[in-house]
Amino acid sequence: MTPFTRRVIHILKQIPAGKVMTYGQVAKAARSPRAARQVVRILHSMSKKYHLPWHRVINAKGQIAIKDDEARMEQKWLLDSEGVEISLSGYVNLEKYQFHYDIQTDENEFDQYSNED
Repeated sequence: MTPFTRRVIHILKQIPAGKVMTYGQVAKAARSPRAARQVVRILHSMSKKYHLPWHRVINAKGQIAIKDDEARMEQKWLLDSEGVEISLSGYVNLEKYQFHYDIQTDENEFDQYSNED
């Protein structure tokens, strides 16, 4: 597993219930700000194995970006069950629900996690 993938998995696991992050925000926190598509790939391929809260990641506009109707409805339901309000057009109010990952505070914890394989 690459260091970037480890960082992304760690960051995703820090998103609390009732909060969201954007794909780009996760990529930036993982020290690769242009890798939002890689975050999508990691979520798609590793969510089940690592029990990632995939539903807490949305696009930069605050929209649920999943194309598949069933998965989009599941994401909407999961967010709603955590208290995240979603507009009829599928938008989340980022000012209210966005989680701001603190790289400095969490750095030591990540260093311990990254040594596990």
